[in-house]
Amino acid sequence: MYINVFKFGGAAVNSAAGIKNVAGILKKFSASPLMVVVSAMGKTTNALEVLLQNYLDDDPLEVVSSYQKLRDFHFSILNDLFEDKNHVVFGEVDSLFNQLRGYIRKGHLFNSEPREYDFEYDQIVSYGELISSAILYHYLVFTGCACRLFDVRELIRTDSTFRDAKVDWKVTEARIQNVILEYFRSQTKPGAIALSQGFIGSDAMGNTTTLGREGSDFSAAIFAWCLHATEMTIWKDVPGVMNADPKWMPDSVCLTTLSYREAIELAYYGASVIHPKTIKPLENANIELKVRSFVDLSLPGTSVKNMREWKIQTPVYIRKQNQLLISISPRDFSFILEENLSEIFRILSDFRVKVNVMQNSAISFSICVDADPQKITPLIEYLGKDYETRYNKGLELFTIRHYSDEAVTRIAGGRKIMMELRSRNTVQLVLA
Repeated sequence: MYINVFKFGGAAVNSAAGIKNVAGILKKFSASPLMVVVSAMGKTTNALEVLLQNYLDDDPLEVVSSYQKLRDFHFSILNDLFEDKNHVVFGEVDSLFNQLRGYIRKGHLFNSEPREYDFEYDQIVSYGELISSAILYHYLVFTGCACRLFDVRELIRTDSTFRDAKVDWKVTEARIQNVILEYFRSQTKPGAIALSQGFIGSDAMGNTTTLGREGSDFSAAIFAWCLHATEMTIWKDVPGVMNADPKWMPDSVCLTTLSYREAIELAYYGASVIHPKTIKPLENANIELKVRSFVDLSLPGTSVKNMREWKIQTPVYIRKQNQLLISISPRDFSFILEENLSEIFRILSDFRVKVNVMQNSAISFSICVDADPQKITPLIEYLGKDYETRYNKGLELFTIRHYSDEAVTRIAGGRKIMMELRSRNTVQLVLA
């Protein structure tokens, strides 16, 4: 069966006009079955993270304020999409918000134990995708599309590593094939749409889990692999995979083709256009990935596929903000040896901190990491028990693939370099 997988991020569905545009795109590609994965609307995930923090801080006034802003935002989109205020979608979205409010109230009233941030994160933040998919589904049906909404928590099985859950591929494949393929086979007319949520799944106990920040791309890749899809398309607000983020490098250019290997490298170093976990399932199944613009369908976008030889003449710039540089030294000023490194990496793993770049000298080991206070604060406190630990915050990490001296100067010129690491194809600069 010829199946395409489409993924639409928050920028594509951040308004009534965005929802209508997505519906138009789906109608243009309605000749074959479509598996559609959707993210939360606009900056909803960020807003839910604020609500989560207000909830954990036991700040009822801020909880009410954050909750109401979220509700007003989504209902303003609903009001623009549906003239009939008695449409069933209003009741369904209201029910989802009531579930969210009920979860928070129950936590305040009955949970006397300290709340685990990662668990609570997944239970609360996941509502963004549940709400956005409900709105998109009802609008697609309203405009005449043959569509069914599926709860991804009944399809993607994970472990209980909250905020970064690992997929149980065997169970997930069986569920997706039994449910989604059966739906497509049951349709008598072409153009059926199966719609589900990105970013989330569930563990064996039925708890909601998430696949990591920006994990909707990965969700789409899971569906593509399980359905043996022909191709997968990520729809973005940029022409394709750019050699830099246009927001801070206006003269960036679109890369028309990428090899799987290069895409994996770019994603690993933090290119936001593709989630790091996305590429491998596609490569394993030889599924072509396209990154296209939902703003201008005439643009060809970027094609990521299996290529024996792939060369690029243009440097690719990746920027990560809000970085922390941590220097770790033995308290007795002895050398940093293998046993020290082994222990440090075990600690990093225990605190689930990913190292973006690292460098060691005789008596010091330095790492650059994302400044996530939920992880970094306890990490530094723990390291401080046995090691002299110093850190610099508010830094930026630039990775330049296929660099030249001119490219390095363009980024680093006039700024203080806190750390520099070079290999044949890549240079990484930690800048103050």
